[in-house]
Amino acid sequence: MSNMDELMNSPCSECNGRLRRKTISQEFEREGVKVKISGIRAWVCSRCGEIYFAPGADRVAQAAKSLFALAIAERQHKGTVSARFS
Repeated sequence: MSNMDELMNSPCSECNGRLRRKTISQEFEREGVKVKISGIRAWVCSRCGEIYFAPGADRVAQAAKSLFALAIAERQHKGTVSARFS
């Protein structure tokens, strides 16, 4: 059984609720700068909303890091910088 199969069949570690596969948007904040990434595939607990990122989520972290660098370089830190995975 793969790690993804195990995750899909596992209960939420916070409340034992059922995990559902969803495409979500996630907002990150660092030093007052906000970035929002949409189109992220994740498992979300249907009971408490806990989020579990799918394998390969390191791409999300890389995208957030790049958006933070762009927002700071372009001095766009008064709002939210957004990107979308496709």
